[in-house]
Amino acid sequence: MDLTVQTIDDLLKRLRRIEGQVRGIQQMLLDGRECRDVVTQISAASKALDQAGFKLVASGLTYCLNDPERAAREGYDIDDVQKMFMKLA
Repeated sequence: MDLTVQTIDDLLKRLRRIEGQVRGIQQMLLDGRECRDVVTQISAASKALDQAGFKLVASGLTYCLNDPERAAREGYDIDDVQKMFMKLA
């Protein structure tokens, strides 16, 4: 599946931000922060990761709709992209 440079850049930016969130959560645990604060940050990181996944699946769906024959040849027919979406849902 071909992803645009803009999509790749956006996904990398999101993943770097999530990476920073996870490092922050690790530090919170080392610092003995309150459980509710740690859980709040874990929830935020989890939602951010879900959003990155949805962005990727949306790009795949656009790819499939723009050129369904090529997408199917490459193993990304609409059913496959729907299955990827359901994994995130």
